[in-house]
This record gives sequence, structure tokens and C-alpha cells, in this order.
Amino acid sequence: MEENIHHTGIVLSVKDTKARVQIVQSSACSACKAKAMCVSTESKNQTIEAFMLEPLQPGDQAEVVIRERLAWKAVLLGYIMPFIVMIAVIAVLTLTTSLDEAVTGTIALCAIAVYYFILRLFRNRLEKQFSITARKA
Repeated sequence: MEENIHHTGIVLSVKDTKARVQIVQSSACSACKAKAMCVSTESKNQTIEAFMLEPLQPGDQAEVVIRERLAWKAVLLGYIMPFIVMIAVIAVLTLTTSLDEAVTGTIALCAIAVYYFILRLFRNRLEKQFSITARKA
């Protein structure tokens, strides 16, 4: 059985089938298995857009759920892949050219920007894969 990550929050707004939920940070975060990859432990207020499993109204208390596997995939796409892109660009440029280190570093940072731009182009497709759901708590 697949593990799910649960957070409780307050519904800020509702539009069509999605709700914007503000996550309420709790002391349970310290005991959570996924705290190392979870953004909600880094800030007091985190807003998440989630698909509603049942009708919600602004002000309702809601539980936001995401599959743990998808959380790891988000970490891979958001943090690990850009790092790999940067290291690969630096390695290739260092081995194949005689560019200055500052130029190589700048090109590597530009490659990361291009990576995030491409990721942004595919946001609708990724949004379908990362189905974060919300239901009444």
C-alpha cells in the first residue's frame, strides 16, 4: 500500500474544481517521514492548490493529501535534476573548452534557467501527474 502525506489547512478560495489551501504548520511535522522534502516545514504559511474531492467553502478546514511517491518525484524535478544539469554543463565545458571559470559558471546557471523554463512549459502536463487532493478534515 502506498504511503500518503497529509497536511491540515484552511481553504482560502475555491475556483471550479480546485481549492487554494493554506497549510497550518503543526508540531507533527517533526515526526513526519517526509519532513526532509516537504516545503511546509520551511515556512509558517504555505499555500497549495489542490483538487477538491468534495465541495469546500472558503474558511473550511481541509486535509491536503499527496502520494509520497509524487513528493519524491517533485524533489527530483525541482532540486536534483537542476543540480545534475549544472554539474554536467560545468564538466562538459571544462573538459572541452578553455573558457574562464566565471564564464563556465554563468553558462551553467543559464542552463539551469533554461531547465526551469522548460519545466514551466510542461506545467499543465505535470499538474495532471501531481494530483494533490483536498477534502474536509
